[in-house]
Amino acid sequence: MSIVRLSQPSVATAVACLIGSLVSLCVGTSFAKSLFPLVGAQGTVALRTAFAAMILLALWRPWRRPLARRDAAWICLYGATLGFTNLLFYLSLRTVPLGIALALEFTGPLLLAVLSSRRGTDFVWVGLAAVGLSFLLLFGGAVARPDAAGAAFALGAGVLWALYIVFGQKAGNAHGGQATSLGLLCAALVTLPFGAAHAGSALLDPSLLVAGLLVGIFSSALPYSLEMVALKRLPRRTFGILLSLEPAVGALAGVLILSERPTPLQWLGIACIMAAAIGCTATARGTAAVPVD
Repeated sequence: MSIVRLSQPSVATAVACLIGSLVSLCVGTSFAKSLFPLVGAQGTVALRTAFAAMILLALWRPWRRPLARRDAAWICLYGATLGFTNLLFYLSLRTVPLGIALALEFTGPLLLAVLSSRRGTDFVWVGLAAVGLSFLLLFGGAVARPDAAGAAFALGAGVLWALYIVFGQKAGNAHGGQATSLGLLCAALVTLPFGAAHAGSALLDPSLLVAGLLVGIFSSALPYSLEMVALKRLPRRTFGILLSLEPAVGALAGVLILSERPTPLQWLGIACIMAAAIGCTATARGTAAVPVD
């Protein structure tokens, strides 16, 4: 009995950390979207990755550990993919509501999980995700449907997210904090030129720097740190199932913070993609890849 009592707070803490991570990410991204009129999506993602990288570099101090050349190469690929994933996702947010963009992006890791498994039952989850995509992209009339270019950016971000998972696993030989902090540094180096080209000197405005710091904290540094705590205490399958709640949390954040109003069919589409992700994770054999954005 004493062992059970000790384990319950640990699991409860892990679940709270993961839910906190999702809320922080979605609230931070909602706030980031409000910066688009000032520095654009490109400038916003540059501020996000730059400040997140500085925070995690100061926290983890990755230079204290030796790093093999092979691990460094995988970390560079992991970080560059992370940077382009964030860039495409933020470009999608210019015209696509947050919850819908997250649902579209989630199809990338879902497809990766299905391709990695290749079992007959996975076609059920593919079909369910396809139904969800049809609700999001094909129905609801021209006004309700997301912009085609924005939807393409979100789906492209999903493909890169899947690659980011693959490269992240390859970089896993390095210490977790070292890989994450150096990966975010690479992501910042990828996104900063796009941000500078679009926003120019506006990126150095003191008020925007403060806003960028908040975005970096709440949409990257804090969520990543909370996820690392959760990963240590939760089975990866449980972690993946809970992470599948992200599109719903994003849609709620969009409603409450950005006054976005998905249609009933779009809510159903989000629910279908979430259900496909949960089903794929719950029925996976062994240790499935856990998507972390």
